[in-house]
Amino acid sequence: METVGLGFFFEDLPVGRKFKTIGRTVTEADITNFINCTGMVEVLFTNIEFLESESDIKGRVAPGSLVYSFAEGLLVQATMQHTGYAFLGMELKIEGPVFAGDTVHVECEVVEARLSQSRPGRGLVRTRNRIVKQDGTVAITYTPLRMIKCRDAKAEH
Repeated sequence: METVGLGFFFEDLPVGRKFKTIGRTVTEADITNFINCTGMVEVLFTNIEFLESESDIKGRVAPGSLVYSFAEGLLVQATMQHTGYAFLGMELKIEGPVFAGDTVHVECEVVEARLSQSRPGRGLVRTRNRIVKQDGTVAITYTPLRMIKCRDAKAEH
């Protein structure tokens, strides 16, 4: 019987392939829970009075690390189940704020794909990921390098 919901294999990710995830709306509860969970109690995230009177950012802003985490969650669900082995590093740039009520999705383009020299049955894939808001503006751009299972790799137990 076929199993659905599995991730992409290395062979499914040639340089130039593009895809996007479904969307995810950032809620007030998401921001509050993330701040409380991480201890990120900066006034920018915890003090509405500060936001209204002193901050250059107006509105209930989400931490960039929350938005990045949501993007990774969207990608894991859609592309890495049973096939993603390791997150090896990345560069990340915050392009603009995300607020409570914004809906984000991730647009990916494969920019590098090569077989691993040290790990047979594995490939290394770098993507350019853009976290895009509902109005088309880019909130974050990042370029993760991941180790991905090759289709013909023997199952590990």
